[in-house]
Amino acid sequence: MNSFPLWSPSSKTKLNSNMQAFLSLVAEKYSLANSEYESIHKWSVENTADFWREISEFTEMTFSVKSNSIVDDPHKIPGAKWFEGARLNFAENLLRRKDNHKAIIFWGEDSVRREITYAELYEQVKRTAAGFKKLGLQKDDRVAAFMPNMPETIIAMLAATSIGAIWSSTSPDFGIKGVLDRFSQIKPKIVIAADGYFYKGKAFDSQEKLKGILSSLPSVEKVVLVNYINTVDVSGFENAITFEDLAEPTMEELVFEQLPFDHPLYIMYSSGTTGLPKSIVHSTGGTLIQHLKELKLHSNISEDQTVFYFTTCGWMMWNWFVSSLALGATLVLYDGNPFYPGPEALLKMADELDIDFFGTSAKYIASLEAAGVKPKEISNFPKLKVIASTGSPLTDDSFDYVYRDWKKDVQLSSIAGGTDIVSCFVLGSPTLPVYRGEIQCKGLGMDIDCFDDEGKTVVDDQGELVCKTAFPSMPIYFWNDENGKKYHDAYFDVFPNIWHHGDYIDITESGGIIMLGRSDATLNPQGVRIGTSEIYRVVENIEEIEDSVVVGHKVDGDEQVVLFVKLNDGFELNDELIKKINTAIRKSCSPRHVPSITKQVPDIPYTINGKKIEVAVKKIIHGQEVKNKDALANPECLDNFVGILNT
Repeated sequence: MNSFPLWSPSSKTKLNSNMQAFLSLVAEKYSLANSEYESIHKWSVENTADFWREISEFTEMTFSVKSNSIVDDPHKIPGAKWFEGARLNFAENLLRRKDNHKAIIFWGEDSVRREITYAELYEQVKRTAAGFKKLGLQKDDRVAAFMPNMPETIIAMLAATSIGAIWSSTSPDFGIKGVLDRFSQIKPKIVIAADGYFYKGKAFDSQEKLKGILSSLPSVEKVVLVNYINTVDVSGFENAITFEDLAEPTMEELVFEQLPFDHPLYIMYSSGTTGLPKSIVHSTGGTLIQHLKELKLHSNISEDQTVFYFTTCGWMMWNWFVSSLALGATLVLYDGNPFYPGPEALLKMADELDIDFFGTSAKYIASLEAAGVKPKEISNFPKLKVIASTGSPLTDDSFDYVYRDWKKDVQLSSIAGGTDIVSCFVLGSPTLPVYRGEIQCKGLGMDIDCFDDEGKTVVDDQGELVCKTAFPSMPIYFWNDENGKKYHDAYFDVFPNIWHHGDYIDITESGGIIMLGRSDATLNPQGVRIGTSEIYRVVENIEEIEDSVVVGHKVDGDEQVVLFVKLNDGFELNDELIKKINTAIRKSCSPRHVPSITKQVPDIPYTINGKKIEVAVKKIIHGQEVKNKDALANPECLDNFVGILNT
């Protein structure tokens, strides 16, 4: 454990937080010894029904019918039933506010600036829902969005879910095959798509790509086109309508279909870089209650705050972030390249809009530092309370960078969970200190543990992230998985009746969590498991190295550690640099961590959502084909790894 925190909440910050209000309420109501986080977390996983009842009441979830049965059996995993008999609507909960407070600020890199109040948002959702009904959209139909991160995407999602339709989205930078790999599985009735998007100052027309997608989606009965780059042409499509024509003024009231707690809300997808993406179905109530817990308590978001997350509509962080509407906060949507016209673009936006909560990826923070940007020279960001980071493990150096060059008095909230649970297993708390390289805490109500290969708990040692009891945001099922085999094999094949998440972690004695990389990318030289992020923490702190990827290469029954590096301009990989790399790794980690082979490559593969793809590189160096490349931001770079170990 690190001895000294990088940040600790002041007594005022702690006392005034939503989290402390909840902890104190629970401690008093249930006569607990104290209201400290660890104590209440222990209570939350041992008293599952009481905990989630308290969350539903503290976050003021809107039900038309409440349930007396919170969960039938939390040890039935999978298969636990939540809030049986309850009725609610997701969109109704997100549209509780109807005044002239700003709901959405849209900030496109092309200098588009728009603001929508809660009253206007409600009206536009009402119009869009009426338009969807005229098109024949009904409960359980699927609406698929091929959209940028813009207000119409949120409006259409709320309109669809108000009816009880099921929403699924991806971003317009996906290729045709990547979109079809996803949407063809769920057979959408309606597709909503923008005419294009902006990136690095250029407009990209999406309509030809959309035609290619629709030609292989026979289930689609209507296409709704959103005019964003001013190139909409409905004549080029069969059964197309503009968003403006869809959402015409109407006298029809907005009726929220009251649905069971476990009614399907979202269909989301695994990355699909090593096979066809899994179609993961999330429930209305499970998604809502988990998001409200994480946003109101762990993220301390309230109605007077301006909240931003840099995300596309193809990443679960979009779904997570949008739920902040239920708290009455102002959402900032950004579409485009975060480094356009310069690396300080989002920071200037955050300063101008007085953003309270700034969410991004670990890669963005590392890229800011690599670009030499010092945010504190742009502003002191007086209102900024939380910087959240996810997508990949946040390195020790990025922790240092934030507190040295961005802001000292800020909660750096590294969070981790994923598309599989549309939420987090581990995340931050405004009541706890931040230590270098550690996620602050286990999520309330999340019975997570660190298991060795035999399924035994390990403390201050490396192991598998597991969850031992049920939680509401578990997927209700996978699409087209009638006997549940795909679902079972994805999470319950390693430890019976225990959720196996596929992350390699270390839980410290103090309760902090260190993320060590994906289990399927874990290295295993001489039979000792090593998390890839241990090596990244060292290598990417070496001045000559811009980026890297490390994988295991099986040779003669053992596994070699193979390191690929992308160097900064002006450097080349030679014996001297390799020696420097190896020495740094041996000193900071161990001799087993030292690569057997180090090779230079021009680029490192990432998904569109900014996740490093070790598994694809591993397949290639073992002579296997990576078939699904459309989820990658830079698929062409994989060619550089073909046969590289033979050179």
